[in-house]
Amino acid sequence: MDTIYDHNDSSIAGKKKVFKVSEITQLVKNTLEASFDGVWVEGEVSNFSAPISGHHYLTLKDANAQLRVVMFKYANQHLRFKIENGMQILFFGKITVYPQRGEYQLVATRAEPKGVGALQLAFEQLKKKLSQEGLFALEHKKELPLLPQRIGVVTSITGAAFRDILHVLHRRFANLAIVIVPVQVQGDAAAADIARAIELFNEYNKVDVLIVGRGGGSIEDLWAFNEEIVARAIYASEIPVISAVGHEIDYTISDFVADLRAPTPSAAAEMVIGSKDHLEERIDVLNGALKQLVEHVLRRSKERAQALQSSYFFKNPRAIIENYTITLDNLAQTLVSSLRNRVRETQLHFQGVCQHLTALNPLAVLARGYSVTTDETGGVIRSIKKVKGEDIICTRLQDGIIHSRVMQTKRQA
Repeated sequence: MDTIYDHNDSSIAGKKKVFKVSEITQLVKNTLEASFDGVWVEGEVSNFSAPISGHHYLTLKDANAQLRVVMFKYANQHLRFKIENGMQILFFGKITVYPQRGEYQLVATRAEPKGVGALQLAFEQLKKKLSQEGLFALEHKKELPLLPQRIGVVTSITGAAFRDILHVLHRRFANLAIVIVPVQVQGDAAAADIARAIELFNEYNKVDVLIVGRGGGSIEDLWAFNEEIVARAIYASEIPVISAVGHEIDYTISDFVADLRAPTPSAAAEMVIGSKDHLEERIDVLNGALKQLVEHVLRRSKERAQALQSSYFFKNPRAIIENYTITLDNLAQTLVSSLRNRVRETQLHFQGVCQHLTALNPLAVLARGYSVTTDETGGVIRSIKKVKGEDIICTRLQDGIIHSRVMQTKRQA
């Protein structure tokens, strides 16, 4: 640390200790970090930002003060919910000083929404987002096949859920083909595992329906079925999906997106295919309905045949044919008469057109004693100004042409 001696200031007895700004800031930083190494701070979020670096920056405030908060990527990437402006949140971390601005701030490592659990808030946020995008829409739901031949299962192969599904399906139809893609159903890698299994079934397209689920558990145990990646995989599936997460009262995001929700894996197996007795009973009902329909059609056909048999046509078919023959003859005569009238009208119209054209024919004018005079090129001469002495002119009459030489022209007074 530098010591400054001022020999000209007699009021300073000996020497005075002066700190640099960075030294004071470091002392304050050390003091704050030692005193507030791990604290919970509550407040309302404002000025929240999340740049491409992945870090979170915000201001935490109450009615009287505000505090800057930074939550680095290594800490916020494990958050189950999304921080938004206006939220009341509890942050845990340590108070430190940002030297470049000389400001103190909270470096947070944990965050909990006030009044509601982080998982519940994350659930509500994702539910709202996907609902607005239409992932829960009824028109997107696909119907289950009546008699699937191959059933796909996405669950843990070691869990009770898979054993329950096998038990129900084999009890109902032992000859069904069951295909399973084993997955993790809880833990950090479970969601991606489940989503990839659904995608694999769709890539190979070898099953008629999918059961996706697991047995019951806490909200933390079931959280993989609340992840967005699983919801979007179910929505994108071309194969009908039954969500079968073992919690009869509460719902997961998968339940809302799936084509059908089952409260338990066993219930899903019962939904995917009816019992043999139930199907046989349904077949009997359909068979009875078909028999009644056939009998009704036969009875109606018989009644119609009897009505035709007793009709006038069958009693005297010759008379009906003769009536149709007379009708055809009358129609033929009417047609011939109409055609003759039409031809006569056309002839009269044609004659009128010919007379009109004849009246407009310039040769007809010549027949009345008129003539047309042209020069040697064929141009019509309409004025004496167009000719002069010694010009050769042509005069067309009704029966020929006269070639003349002009001797003299005389303008009419």
